[in-house]
Amino acid sequence: MSQKLVTKKNRKVRQLREHHPHIRCKVFYQRDYLHLLVKYGLEEPNAEADPPAPTRIPGPPDVVDLGRRADAS
Repeated sequence: MSQKLVTKKNRKVRQLREHHPHIRCKVFYQRDYLHLLVKYGLEEPNAEADPPAPTRIPGPPDVVDLGRRADAS
């Protein structure tokens, strides 16, 4: 997908969130869609394509306190 179209999509989602903060939405990009097709067996993995992106580890994100220094215990 061209960067111009991705930028346009992100702008639309940002505007949606500004005008309707109670609505939750998830943006799916072309690579996400293609990974889902392979995951659920609707399409064979393309060996000629780039290697698959690393998967995200499930679970809550780690919270890091950047205000505290590691050396000041």
